[in-house]
Amino acid sequence: MEASINISEDCYKINLNSAVCISTPFGSKELLPKAFHAPDLHIEAVRNGDFVGSTQEGGILNFKNIFINPHGNGTHTECVGHISKEEFYIKDCLKSFHHLTQLVTINPEVIGEDRVITLKQIESIKLNGKVNCLIIRTLPNSKEDKFRDWSETNPAYIAPEAMKLITELGIEHFMVDTPSVDREHDEGKLLAHKYFWQYPEGPIRLHATISEMVYVPKEVKDGLFLVNIQILPLLMDASPSNILLYPILS
Repeated sequence: MEASINISEDCYKINLNSAVCISTPFGSKELLPKAFHAPDLHIEAVRNGDFVGSTQEGGILNFKNIFINPHGNGTHTECVGHISKEEFYIKDCLKSFHHLTQLVTINPEVIGEDRVITLKQIESIKLNGKVNCLIIRTLPNSKEDKFRDWSETNPAYIAPEAMKLITELGIEHFMVDTPSVDREHDEGKLLAHKYFWQYPEGPIRLHATISEMVYVPKEVKDGLFLVNIQILPLLMDASPSNILLYPILS
């Protein structure tokens, strides 16, 4: 099934049946990455007297609770409410779900004990001027990243000045395969987050989103895609997200 998408003055063709999912599955803690010492994702059957919401345990149907931390369990999309004193909700901030995006692969530079996506690396990207979404896949891009516990591993992050440039380039939706755009322990500065959302100095970019712990398979080549960001309509600053990449056919 093919579709033609008009963005500005250009027309892009995609196959709606060829989407590549870059989100992690949420059905099992063994197949889900976690970070920041978040509790494991937990799914349990509802129990009430003789009733059990599990067919495997003899119940008539499956009726289960799920316990999840959006920031710490798997792929998620967040809004400025993640760092603001004011309450902003992801369902109100993310209003447009399809975007022209560019995927780039970067091997973060080693600086002391850190691995950093630097300003120089962002400056070297030949960014298509019509994209408003950028996805960074970091090397080595191991398959184990899909279910790694990132807690206390000092994962790669984005230098604040690099994020400032990303914002200046007009990127409104930023995605990365690390747990956070900021250093795991940064004394609460959160400068990359703050530069991206222009918080608190403003004007606050309420419509802008950050998606973390995505996973882009090695088979997917760098280039242009149409991205579809799917979230739950939560009254929270973040939501588990299902993110689909559609290769551009022409």
